[in-house]
Amino acid sequence: MAAGRVFGHPPIGPKRRQPVKILSCDDHSLFREGLRQVLQDLPETYALVEARTAAEAREALAAEPEIGLVLLDLDLPDARGLEFLSELRAKFPLVGIAIVSASERPADVRTSLDQGAVGYLPKSSDRALLLRALQVVLAGGAFVPPHLLEATRSEGLPGLTQRQGDVAGLLAKGLTNKEIAAVLGIGTGTVKTHVAAILRELGASNRTEAVVELMERGVVPPG
Repeated sequence: MAAGRVFGHPPIGPKRRQPVKILSCDDHSLFREGLRQVLQDLPETYALVEARTAAEAREALAAEPEIGLVLLDLDLPDARGLEFLSELRAKFPLVGIAIVSASERPADVRTSLDQGAVGYLPKSSDRALLLRALQVVLAGGAFVPPHLLEATRSEGLPGLTQRQGDVAGLLAKGLTNKEIAAVLGIGTGTVKTHVAAILRELGASNRTEAVVELMERGVVPPG
């Protein structure tokens, strides 16, 4: 199936607003077909763009600027999954990328989140869990199944990945997103994703509140 083919409901409502566009990048036709069925249960209108390879995914993202979410398989025939994730985060920093993989290895989960993925879903997930995950990430949140979340926790900051803990420490030192990106060797878009996750975890509405909370938890020294 060529990249750029779109599935989904037509726009509805008096203003006929554009549907949400989701790119599914997976070389398994059975999974793509299952995803189409799950998306029918979303309350929002949607359009599904399909790609079987990394090359088709690049083509689709270049041709479809309305794509807001990529569901990326780590095991593609023409790319190493985690490297491709880093490439997409650098080239398309405003697009959310959620990993959908047969792997449930803690290292893959942790690395994916560290590199800016907004979620991680094993292919063993049932329909209800996949639907819930899609609702969360489409609403701007991050999602990892409970049984995988524990593997991503760091000792100092339960609920955050190790890389998010690194970002939190630099955040507490007053570094800007650009400076944090330079120190850690990651993109500013990835830093923004991590900062948003830190604020959610700490229940903070801004960076100052986050730093205060970090000090109160003893993660960083006062002052």
